[in-house]
Amino acid sequence: MKFWQATLLPSVVATRSPGALVVIAAALLAGCSGSISSGITESGATTRQGSRSSMVQMVRAAGQVGNELDVQPLRDPQVEDLRAAAAQAEQRSDFATAQRILSQALLTTPDDPDLLQWKAELALATRDWAQAEQLAMRSYDKGPKLGGLCRRNWTTIRFAAEARSNTGAATQAQQHVSACTVAPPTRM
Repeated sequence: MKFWQATLLPSVVATRSPGALVVIAAALLAGCSGSISSGITESGATTRQGSRSSMVQMVRAAGQVGNELDVQPLRDPQVEDLRAAAAQAEQRSDFATAQRILSQALLTTPDDPDLLQWKAELALATRDWAQAEQLAMRSYDKGPKLGGLCRRNWTTIRFAAEARSNTGAATQAQQHVSACTVAPPTRM
């Protein structure tokens, strides 16, 4: 249940308003839908859930780690300030500055899969589909090929393929997403 659903539901139920209950029930059912559509069209126009920030949010949500094996690469402490500056630029929706800062960080650690994926996500936000796909694939090649980063890689590739109306590549990318999750060893 999402935060807004958890906070609104008790207050709406307390009012016992039939109209409010219908609205909240519809919202809950909408939140339970089984498929996620990026809503990207060939021209880059968006439908339903395909806004710039929602695409990036969906990619990052795909990378959330649950009860699974997750490999985290060591981070270079020299680039932590650059990461923080890029995060601030992204929060301001200054994607060009964030990309420039990440490019600086990549000069120090050119094979950092997390930085490459971050740049790929920013490319999605700026609708640079080819760069998004290229960077996500490079991140996948340099990364652990499993876990949250792997899912983010393939979700980015899927969205970029959908934006270019390449349904075959989008379907293949979606199939790779599920292969990124590896259950941890069973402990007795």
